[in-house]
Amino acid sequence: MANFHAMNFKRFLLSSAGCAMLLLLVFACDQAPTVTTNLAGEAIIPRPVSVESGGTGFAMDRISAIYVNTDDPGATFAAGYLVGKINPSLGGKITTVVNHTKKPARGNICLIIDTTMLQAGEEGYELNITDRMVNISALQPAGLFYGIQTLLQLFPPSVETGTPLEQPIFLPTGTIRDFPEYSYRGAMLDVARHFFPAADVKRLIDLMARYKMNRLHLHLSDDQGWRIEIKSWPNLAQYGGSTQVGGGKGGFYTQEEYADLVKYAADRFITIIPEIDMPGHTNAALASYAELNCSGRATRLYKGTEVGFSTLCTSKEITYKFISDVFGELAALTPGPWIHIGGDESHVTRLEDYIPFINRVQEIVASHGKQTMGWDDIAVATLKQGTVSQHWAKVDNAIKAASQGSKLVLSPARKAYLDMKYDSTTTLGLKWAGYIEVDTAYIWDPATLIPGISGKDILGVEAPLWSETVQIMDDIEFMMFPRLPGYAEIGWTPAELRSWDDYRVRLGKHGKRMEALGIHFYRSPKVPWL
Repeated sequence: MANFHAMNFKRFLLSSAGCAMLLLLVFACDQAPTVTTNLAGEAIIPRPVSVESGGTGFAMDRISAIYVNTDDPGATFAAGYLVGKINPSLGGKITTVVNHTKKPARGNICLIIDTTMLQAGEEGYELNITDRMVNISALQPAGLFYGIQTLLQLFPPSVETGTPLEQPIFLPTGTIRDFPEYSYRGAMLDVARHFFPAADVKRLIDLMARYKMNRLHLHLSDDQGWRIEIKSWPNLAQYGGSTQVGGGKGGFYTQEEYADLVKYAADRFITIIPEIDMPGHTNAALASYAELNCSGRATRLYKGTEVGFSTLCTSKEITYKFISDVFGELAALTPGPWIHIGGDESHVTRLEDYIPFINRVQEIVASHGKQTMGWDDIAVATLKQGTVSQHWAKVDNAIKAASQGSKLVLSPARKAYLDMKYDSTTTLGLKWAGYIEVDTAYIWDPATLIPGISGKDILGVEAPLWSETVQIMDDIEFMMFPRLPGYAEIGWTPAELRSWDDYRVRLGKHGKRMEALGIHFYRSPKVPWL
C-alpha cells in the first residue's frame, strides 16, 4: 500500500471526467463569500495519506442528484447516506441515480466504483475536487463511504444541523488519495455493568462512522448483567440481565434488536464483535443457572464493581454445552468473523483449569464458523491459528501471543481506556491506569509500543469504554469525545504523518462540528477550541 499515492490515476480520471459534481451557483448578490482554496489546510480527521491542493475554489448551493455507477447495495446505501446528510441544507430535492452509465448533467455528485484501483484496497478512496466537479472513487463501497466522510468534513458545521444555507458553500479544489494504516479501528462499549438501549448504540455507531472507525466490540456479559437473549438458555437475559451496577433496572437486547444493530452497523461498514466473557466475569450467568457452578447452587445477582471472584465450573460438561449453545446462537446472528471470549481477570480459576478451558473454548468457537478473540490473558494457552489477542495490560502476554502467530489488537489501558479520567477534576471515570488527557491518548504508535512487536503483528487498535461510572448517553459521549477521533487517526493515518501539534489544531476546529452533531464532549485545555 505504501506506493498508493504514486499510482497512475490518469486513465481513471480521463475515463470518468464526465461523472462530475457542479452545484450551480444561484444567488443574486454583488459580492461572493470568501473562497477557501487550500485543501491541504482543511481540518480533516483522520488526516489523509495524500492531499494535493488545486489552488482554486468550487462554489455550490444546491444539487439535483447523486449518480452511482453501480447497483451494489453498499454503494447505493452510501449515496443515500450522503443525500440524507446534505439534502436539508441544499434544497431538499436531491435524488440518487443508480447504475448510471451515461454522462450526467452538470451540477451533480458522482460516486464511482473503479475496479482498476487495486492499490486502494477495500477501504481506500480518491476524492477529486476541481472548479467544475467532485468525484469520489474507490475499489469497494467502503471506500466510497469513507470518501463521503471526508467530503462532509469540508462542509460547514451548520450542515450537520440541517440548517438551510443562506449563501453558497465553497470547497477548496484538489485531490485526496487515502487509505488506512490498520484494518481494525475500533471502540468497545461495556453494556454489561450499565445497560444502554439500542438507540444509544446506534448513536455511537453513527459517531464512529464519522471518523472512519470500522469495529464495535460489545461487552455483552459480566458479573453485573447478561445483555443478549439466548433462546436455549432464556434465564440468562430474563434474570441475569435484570440488574446493573448500583442496582438499577438493567435490560437486554432481544435477538431481533441485536440483529438490527448488526445490520445498522454493517450498513455503515462497521463490524460488531460480541463478547461473552469467561470463565471469570460470569456471575450473571452463575446466578441464572445453578448447574454452571461447581457447587450446584446459584449465586446471587451482583451490583458492585469489584472483579475476579467468579468462574464457570470448568470440569462440568454442561458448561461446554452452555458455551456451545450461546456461541451457536450468537454466530447465527453475527456475520462478522469474530466472537470474543474475554478470558481476563479470572483470578479464582486455577491455571491448570484455565489453560485447557481456553483451548477447548477456541475449538467451540471454530465449530460455529468463527474466529476467537480474547483479552491478552489467553496467551498462556495454546492459541489457534486465527485467534486474535487483545492487549490491555501485560506486555509479556502480548509478546507470548505474537510468538504463537496471533495477530494483536492494541488497547493499552494506560493509553486507550476511555473510562479513565481526563484529569483529577473529571467527575466520571476511574484512574487505576492513570489519567488520560487528550494528548496522552493521541501520542503513541502501535508499531513501537511493545518491544519486539512490529506493524506486521498488529491487526489494529481499539479504545474500550468500561461502564462502572457511565450510565447515560451523555456520559458515553463525554468519555469518548474528543479522545475517540484521536484513536481513529492512530488507526488510519501512518505514524510519520501524525503530529500532536498539528492534530490539536485540527481537533480544535472540530469543536463546532461536534457541537452541531450534539455531542456532549470534554473541552480539554490542551486543545485550541474555536
